[in-house]
Amino acid sequence: MKRTTWFGLCIALVVTQSGVAVAAAQAEKKGMPQMTPEQKAEMEMYMKAGTPGPQHKWLASTAGAYDLKIKGWQEPGAPATEETATAVRKMTLDGRVLVEDIKGTMMGMPFTGHGMRGHDNVTGKYWGTWVDSMSTGIMVSEGTCDDKGSCRFTGTWNDAVKKAPVKARMTSRWSSPTTEVFEMYGPDKRGKEMKRMEITYTKKP
Repeated sequence: MKRTTWFGLCIALVVTQSGVAVAAAQAEKKGMPQMTPEQKAEMEMYMKAGTPGPQHKWLASTAGAYDLKIKGWQEPGAPATEETATAVRKMTLDGRVLVEDIKGTMMGMPFTGHGMRGHDNVTGKYWGTWVDSMSTGIMVSEGTCDDKGSCRFTGTWNDAVKKAPVKARMTSRWSSPTTEVFEMYGPDKRGKEMKRMEITYTKKP
């Protein structure tokens, strides 16, 4: 696809989903035909879908700097590897998306990771993405969170050995107002689920 065509499609999508209200208001000011009831209803739905709500406010409450303790397991029953890292979380896109950047070590090597989390008003579900310096792929996940901040997600990434998508499930919970525990479960070499990772986030003052 040519660059101009791709750019045009992106612009069209943005205008359709995010700029309907602005475009309609400008059109009416210029004396153009007013929107039909159906168009107004569509505009209201797009505006509602794009407006941050209480779920986004909760995500914003978790912004800040954290110290991390990371445990990892390669085989069931094997001793865990232990690493440390730091994380910074902040909101972007006018309070719609929480961004997390991690710096630390993994298997003795420098490690950086970048994640995003948001809430889709259309589906009613939370979503997440993850990329890091030990891969060229992306992990995409989706899930739910309760009113206490406990979350359950499922996600997939492309495994370098299997050359195929691998599924994992993740949970997170706040054991205190400043401590979050994240756990990830995935298949072992025999395909049986095992705990692969545990990260304890401690929020800095």
